[in-house]
Amino acid sequence: MKETIIIGWREWISLPDLNVQGLKVKVDTGARTSALHAFEIRPFKNNNEPWVEFYVHPIQRHRKPEIKCEAKIFDTRTVTSSNGQQELRYVILSTLGIGDFSWQIEITLTDRDEMGFRMLLGREAMQNRLLVDPSKSYLLGKFTDNHFYEN
Repeated sequence: MKETIIIGWREWISLPDLNVQGLKVKVDTGARTSALHAFEIRPFKNNNEPWVEFYVHPIQRHRKPEIKCEAKIFDTRTVTSSNGQQELRYVILSTLGIGDFSWQIEITLTDRDEMGFRMLLGREAMQNRLLVDPSKSYLLGKFTDNHFYEN
């Protein structure tokens, strides 16, 4: 049996496969899949396989830096947002780093530029691994100057 990790309603994560470090996420048990803020999303072929190129603004309320990312397209899905709008999104697989732990998760790509958090961590990514304490934040450490540190 895997260890259950207790996290707060917001945490710092990394997406090392995408070279994204220090991304503040909102933990959202109401969302099935995780959603990453991405823009200039462009599909392309890599060795005859479907891939997607996109950019990420990792810092809340800032448009710099811009990180260019590429990933193999795992799926496309119609996702219904919290306001009821449906959107067809690319789904990628990426390693999630949270605290001292890491595993692969599914992430949908969407424009979250106007949202408070650049990423939502959905319940599929948390299943059988994470337990959320909604009264806490950053239980697995904070991120500053490209380094995590303990609370």
